[in-house]
Amino acid sequence: MKALVYTQPNEMQIMERPYPSLDEGEVVLKIESVGICGSDMHAFHGHDPRRKPGLVLGHEFAGTVEEMSSPLFSKGQRVTGNPLITCGNCEYCLQGRNNLCANRTMVGMTRPGAFAEYMSIPASSLIAIPESLSLDAAALTEPAATAVHAINLSMRALQRPIQECRVLILGGGAIGMLSALLLKHYGVDDLTVAEVNPLRRKAIEKYVGCKTINPIDKKISENAYEFVMDCVGAVVTRNSALSAVKPGGVMMHVGLQDWASEIDMRKLTLAEITLLGTYTYSTVDLQATVNLLARNAFGDLAWVEKRALEDGPQAFSDLHAGKTAAAKVLLKPF
Repeated sequence: MKALVYTQPNEMQIMERPYPSLDEGEVVLKIESVGICGSDMHAFHGHDPRRKPGLVLGHEFAGTVEEMSSPLFSKGQRVTGNPLITCGNCEYCLQGRNNLCANRTMVGMTRPGAFAEYMSIPASSLIAIPESLSLDAAALTEPAATAVHAINLSMRALQRPIQECRVLILGGGAIGMLSALLLKHYGVDDLTVAEVNPLRRKAIEKYVGCKTINPIDKKISENAYEFVMDCVGAVVTRNSALSAVKPGGVMMHVGLQDWASEIDMRKLTLAEITLLGTYTYSTVDLQATVNLLARNAFGDLAWVEKRALEDGPQAFSDLHAGKTAAAKVLLKPF
């Protein structure tokens, strides 16, 4: 089968790979649509030691069941799924917080991912999708669930309803875009997205209908926002987020571009800032996100770009160079 393989930093190649084996309790999926994630780009740049050259990346997928060794699904069934392979037995899994599973592995990291014509995965990780939801839209379940999980955590910490808050999102990539769309769906009117790429700013203004700023040209106001989401996770965005949040406000840290940095702990303490971290989503979040997508809570998704799997190397190059306005590129193996 054809697969898009990470071969070395800044290089992806279409290669022939063996058809997946069908292990007990697993299914083989025919991949119909798969998204390029920011973490895939991080690996592409050689910045993720967990993802080594020779790996098939890709964990934002939708497809149909091709083969199964489990009675949970039938051939041809339309599914998306949780790329986190969790144990189901640790304290976090038993609490319903399986995103924190102590024994988790991951599609596209510890096992071959979805940038291929076919992929194997445990049947327990799959989520059926309704006939009303397209497979391309279903491939956005994983990144959209990250936004759902982060915003749900944040709303519990805010002192007032999120609709009353002035909100800032740092980063107009897929998570920032999907977060902005969801917040608009929830009724947030005072929303600003800070994004350096002018193509993405135009797309956000068109499809989200909110304010945008270029933080390089315009300084972000200090102490101005009750809720700030850092969807980049760079040193500069962490500092900007903490500077921008109002006393008593909430800063949600989502992105992981830089592994470590210092922040203004004095302001965090004296201004009683709530700093939250988030990691992916639970399976319940994924199920809720499928329902939100089916109800068009994220809009018509016209901003999503679709390309053939064979065009994957060029898609990675274009994303690296900032040549596409799309916050999400889907690859289509068939």
